[in-house]
Amino acid sequence: MAESEKNMPFALEAEQSVLGSILIDPEKFTEVTEIIGADDFYLSEHAEIFSAMRDLFSENREIDLVTLIDMLVKRGVYNEEESKKYIKIIAQIVPSAANVRDYARIVKDKSTLRALINAAEEIREEAFTEQGDIQHLVDSAEQKIFNVSHGNETKSFVTLGDAIRQTYARLDLITKNKKAAMGIPTGYEGLDKTIVGLGPGDLVILGARPGMGKTSFALNIATNVAKSENKTVCVFSLEMSAEQLATRVLSSEAMVNSYSLRSGNLQNEDWAKLAGAAARLSKCNVLIDDTSGITVTGMKAKLRRVKNLGLIVVDYLQLMKGETKTDNRVQEVTEISRGLKLMAKDFGVPCICAAQLSRGPAKEVRRPALSDLRESGSIEQDADLVMFLFSESYYDPTNPEKKGKAECIIAKNRHGEVKTVPLRWIGEYTKFLTMDAEHEE
Repeated sequence: MAESEKNMPFALEAEQSVLGSILIDPEKFTEVTEIIGADDFYLSEHAEIFSAMRDLFSENREIDLVTLIDMLVKRGVYNEEESKKYIKIIAQIVPSAANVRDYARIVKDKSTLRALINAAEEIREEAFTEQGDIQHLVDSAEQKIFNVSHGNETKSFVTLGDAIRQTYARLDLITKNKKAAMGIPTGYEGLDKTIVGLGPGDLVILGARPGMGKTSFALNIATNVAKSENKTVCVFSLEMSAEQLATRVLSSEAMVNSYSLRSGNLQNEDWAKLAGAAARLSKCNVLIDDTSGITVTGMKAKLRRVKNLGLIVVDYLQLMKGETKTDNRVQEVTEISRGLKLMAKDFGVPCICAAQLSRGPAKEVRRPALSDLRESGSIEQDADLVMFLFSESYYDPTNPEKKGKAECIIAKNRHGEVKTVPLRWIGEYTKFLTMDAEHEE
């Protein structure tokens, strides 16, 4: 049978049974709306009937034969005789409304199948036209399938009482086990005490001027999480190649001078350190994507294939592309930051996104502040946590009192206090440590 001759999936009796059940017991309407909407009905007259029921419900009117027929006639869906005849048929199709949720799920399943078919047709047409970038077409195809899957997710109201009971259960758990209160720990004690770890769905902006170590700090956190949490960490590097990132991670983990790694000027003891670091890192599930100019949609397409995802790292925001072409960069960055926040929420994991701040006057020693982000779209508003890296030694490298001292300035914390956390920066190893940490082999 030719594709065009195939019938689209739908269940006539299930659609009629949903509508009939509501006529038998109008209170069931709210249960049905948790599962389906008018667009899930295949037959347009059924969608019209359901829409009329919805409007009656929203107007606090009774849903019965008389009110429903009256509304359908006024809308021109049926004339009075036709509507009376068909509404009476669906009212008698089921003996009771007890199984209405099951009927609604059948309707939803058929609707999902039709959505898949439509998505496949759109993908097919786009592929046949051969217009546009291939990777964009692939990302678009994955997004269409994802939208079908995502459209099946529904959430019901949670009563305040249930929410309070869940809160009490969590309080009981965290009083007995303090670690249970934590999000994903960054591996920096002072920072984790302040932010209580990285929370699921949080967008974390890590801002710094060039040369302050934002990539290194993001990678340090990524490897700490991968080692301690047994989770997959995905790093999107828009500036550096995967090999360059691996060099930094090896330098940091092995405590071997990063210049020596790049130049190949290694001593025997360096090789021993690198072997140990490589063995430890090989057990970490860190995935690196170094696609230049990737979009949020492109990231989501790749993340959907990842199992046991724990953390997303993006380096860095200003190198990303928006979904639509625009000459307004502020508007584009706003779209990107909003997309990153929704991505973190959709996947239920924290997303650390590095953001580059302008250098400012060469001799001006000024700590970064939230105002430095205000010309970059809605980054500040979208972020749950904003952290800035700062080091006076960058401006005064010969001063021994300032050497190795750095600060993580928590400028915004939706879940707690704002403060400055001292850090130790070992530039030759591209490594940050807590201030009281000792140099380790």
